[in-house]
Amino acid sequence: MFSLYGLLGKAIRNGRLTVTDAKGGVHKFGGEAPGPEAAIRFTNPSAEWKILLNPELNAAEAYMDGHLVVDNGSIHDLVRVFYANKRHFDLTPSQIFWRNLSRKIRRFQQNNALSRSRANVKAHYDIGEDLYRLFLDRDMQYSCAYFADGSETIDQAQTLKKRHIAAKLHLKDGQRLLDIGCGWGGLGLYLAHVADIEVVGVTLSERQLAVARRRAEILGVSDRVKFELIDYREVTETFDRVVSVGMLEHVGAPFLPAYFLTVRDRLAADGLAMIHSISSKAPPGVTGPFLRKYIFPGGYSPSLSETVEAIEPTGLWLLDCEILRCHYGYTLRHWRERFAENRDKAAEIMDERFCRMWELYLSIAEAVFLQGSSHVFQLQLGRERDVVPITRTYIEAEESRIAERETEFLERVTDSAHQALNGD
Repeated sequence: MFSLYGLLGKAIRNGRLTVTDAKGGVHKFGGEAPGPEAAIRFTNPSAEWKILLNPELNAAEAYMDGHLVVDNGSIHDLVRVFYANKRHFDLTPSQIFWRNLSRKIRRFQQNNALSRSRANVKAHYDIGEDLYRLFLDRDMQYSCAYFADGSETIDQAQTLKKRHIAAKLHLKDGQRLLDIGCGWGGLGLYLAHVADIEVVGVTLSERQLAVARRRAEILGVSDRVKFELIDYREVTETFDRVVSVGMLEHVGAPFLPAYFLTVRDRLAADGLAMIHSISSKAPPGVTGPFLRKYIFPGGYSPSLSETVEAIEPTGLWLLDCEILRCHYGYTLRHWRERFAENRDKAAEIMDERFCRMWELYLSIAEAVFLQGSSHVFQLQLGRERDVVPITRTYIEAEESRIAERETEFLERVTDSAHQALNGD
């Protein structure tokens, strides 16, 4: 008879997994090759057959509900074992069935029409700033940081990220910039300080909007840094620069062509756009069932191939493409460790089930970047081929120039987040 333990016996070859079933029986798997180790225990026998039917989703729910308990270490150890053997799990009958089904209905799963986009944003970003403060940096950057060698603190790495993006935008005083998916406003405020520019940030999160606007007030730049509660598709003005960080993942594959047409139409004739998004070295796929159901409804990280396919009909020039391979994995490691340090506070804000869900989310996300096929790309787009210098040496020069200007305002920009979140 096909069983969970038969599946585990075939799938786990790297590292070791020890499982204590609901009756107290002990089962050991793996050991063929070195790798991570984990020990888990089932407290409810129904969890065993449910996981057999849909491993990725039902294993996550079993952990969230306390039916799967980690005996030694943390859930991150189990996630590492899974990703060390993911290729074998992907070949199991149940995984093949659910993946094929998701491919057939992914247009429905990624339906990010205007009304649904607003609901999807609220489900993740409007759960409360107090939770995000427990693990993000001081500036509340909820996207991939940029590491010079991996030894940086999360605050240092997020500053490097903003500096890198600013350099690629090749900003000039007097320009106007559109920030699509502006979050809590940190990037837009930073860009408005490294150059004398006007910024319009758009978001669908009411809570992020309130913080971003308050930060602009605290810094005294509300006259040239404005944040609006509208969808990017509702913007009608043109801009010299467009930046979008961590927003493309919320567009959905069916809407990618319309997204890039919108970017094109919002750019001035000599405009430049910088798009930063999670992606993968793998072909186009689907979002995992746990992340899709509990973390990012409607979310999907597009492959580079389907992204470029959506760009080509717009007539835009793809001026540069940079792949950030390990950077998000390092970022998520910081977030996971910081969340673990503040777990008791998180439980007070939300509840125990939410904490299990969130630590699983952070662990899975870290693993897909350090053990899986995920990466981040940064694309520069322009209407004309020569809107930036023809070699990349200007980026490093710009970063050096910007670094000199940061000392004047960096502390104030990050402090503004603290003040706005505290209602000061």
